[in-house]
Order: sequence, then C-alpha cells, then structure tokens
Amino acid sequence: MGPLAGFRIIEMAGIGPAPFAASLLADMGAEVIRVDRREAADLGLPGREAKFDVLHRGRRSLAVDVKAEAGREVVKRLAAKADALIEGFRPGVMERLGLGPDELLKANPKLVFGRMTGFGQEGPLAQAAGHDINYIALAGVLHAIGRKGEAPVPPLNLIGDFGGGGMFLAFGVVCALLETQKSGKGQVVDAAMVDGSAYLMALMYGMFSQGTWADERGANPIDGGAPWYDVYQTKDGKWLAVGAIEARFYQELLERLGLAGKDLPKQHDRKGWPVLRQQFAQVIGQRTREEWERVFEGSDACVAPVLSLGEVEHHPHNKVRGTFQRRDGVLQPAPAPRFSRTPPEDGSPPRPRGADSAAVLGDWGFSQAEIAALTKAGVAGAG
Repeated sequence: MGPLAGFRIIEMAGIGPAPFAASLLADMGAEVIRVDRREAADLGLPGREAKFDVLHRGRRSLAVDVKAEAGREVVKRLAAKADALIEGFRPGVMERLGLGPDELLKANPKLVFGRMTGFGQEGPLAQAAGHDINYIALAGVLHAIGRKGEAPVPPLNLIGDFGGGGMFLAFGVVCALLETQKSGKGQVVDAAMVDGSAYLMALMYGMFSQGTWADERGANPIDGGAPWYDVYQTKDGKWLAVGAIEARFYQELLERLGLAGKDLPKQHDRKGWPVLRQQFAQVIGQRTREEWERVFEGSDACVAPVLSLGEVEHHPHNKVRGTFQRRDGVLQPAPAPRFSRTPPEDGSPPRPRGADSAAVLGDWGFSQAEIAALTKAGVAGAG
C-alpha cells in the first residue's frame, strides 16, 4: 500500500533530516532499509528505547560495520538492488568508504543517490560542522523570527532539519525516481539545509525586494508585528492564536471580540497597531481560552487555541482527522498527506538497531551461509 509501494531504498543511518526523509518515504509505502552502525552512534542525546525514535518508524534495521571491507560489500550489494540510497554524512565520507555515487552507480546505473548536508557538497563551508540553528542563520531565516527589539528565536529544528532538509531530500529523491522511469538513468540529489531553508523564505525575499517586508523582526504582517496576526494570553494563562489577515475575517474578529463599531485605528494603519494590540490583549485577557473557543466556534475570524503537546490528540478536529496516533503508547503524527486510492498503511514501529539484520540480508539475496559468516565475523548482526 501507499503511492511509493514497490520502491526499495537504502538509508545510511544518521540523525535529523536524513531519517526524517526516510520516514516520509517509508510512510508512503517504500521499502526502506536502515543501515545502522554496529556500534551505538554518538547522537548527543541520552539513550532511549527504540519505540521513542519516531523518525525510525516503518522500516527494518540492518546493522553493518562499514569500516570493514566485508561490511562495505554488503552495502554495495544492497545498493545494486535498490532504487535509491540516501545518506547524511559530510561531503567525501561515502567516497572514502568506497561507497560514493561513482562507485555505486557503476553497479546500478539507475540508482538515485540522495545526499543530505547542511552546507552542500561544495563551497567554503562544505566541510564545516553545524546544526539547524547554524544553517537557518546563514539562510536569513533566523534573523527574521522573533519579537521586535529582541533576540532571534530558534524555531525548534523545524526549518533547517525538517522543512529545508528532510522534506527537500525526500522531494528530490522522488523527483529523481520519476525521471529515472523515463531515462533509465540514476543521478545524485544534492540537498543542503541552507538551500532548502532559503527556499522556504521565498515569499519573504520577494516582499523584501519589493520593499514591503522590513528587514527586522516583529515589524511585518505575519511575523507577529501586526496585532491581527499574533498570540494573546487568556484569563487562565493559556493562549489564543489570531490570524485575521483578510478584511472580512478581520471584521468578524472585531465582532466576536465585541470591538466592532469602536473608534479604533484602521487594520493596516501601522502607526495604530500598538493601540489595536493593547485593545485585543485587554479583551482577550478577560476570558479563559475555553470560553473564547466557544465564542469563535464556527466563525471565520481565524482564531485557534494554542494547544500544548499533551492536548493535541484530544482536540475534536484532530480526533476526526486522525492527525495523531499512538503506537506502543507513543504519541506521534499520522502519515501525511492523504491519498484517495493508495493510502499508506500504518508502518511498523521503530526497530532496535540491527534487529532485522538476518531477515533483511536473506530477503535481499544473501545466502544463509553468507549471513552466518557475516554474523560470526561481527560485520552484521544485532546492535
């Protein structure tokens, strides 16, 4: 099931964006094999049970020692039968292992080789270490997020790792797979988090060039600068998200707040924004979030409760849509987007490192004798 059913993809285990891309592909039905290290990797995080590694769901784990020649041969044999391989190492690492695209495309000319890095395969920073916050800083994203007159605010690692990284890698791999169906040739996909993060800012860069986006935080219509696109605290200390951009939605917001007909500044009068913000804050602070939810129910005022992580699965809309699910007691988002004819099935829960080594090798053409030899030599096996 799923629109990518039938595609076979190798994921060289890493952290952040590459596993996210692999998760997207697996959720859509592709058979993704995660090639884990034989030894536990230093992820900068405390150890945890496999079931909590939500980004590892939907695929089996094969643990291989790629520092050993026999281990590298395992990867080569897998890649020879795969449609795509994705990796998230610094430029040159796969080449030094003898597993670079030139080597693997010789054995499989149709292979799509997806590469995920922070700064790209070339350039002055190509070999530099970094994390999400560094990549979005270089792309101009971090500068744009935060309150007016205050420091930039890191938006979790949603923009660099996942939006500008993993999603662009998955998109690039699928695009290349589609092209391969026509040409019969594979290719390399160079996905860089700086590039992807910059792309996510396309609207803002267009407005900045036009002169309609101020190059400062909290001074624009959709960065918290406008009072009708912001969050407000309710009487019980919770929050409402207000996003009434269009005139008709803004008018309904005023009506539901009891401010229609009041002598207020015009919606787009920037000099009057402080007055509007003060009025909105004062009124919204007089009722609880639940009371405001009832007030705005069924309206087009573009107001929503700011739900906590512990609340999201209980919201009526999320429940009807099945936006969240629990697997083995672990809260996580359901696969997205939805498909009318080829809906993806719920994949398997995250697997412990190397738990499926023997089964994967057997399914991909290794003999029992070869599997036994690799296991005995410590080249492949459970983590």
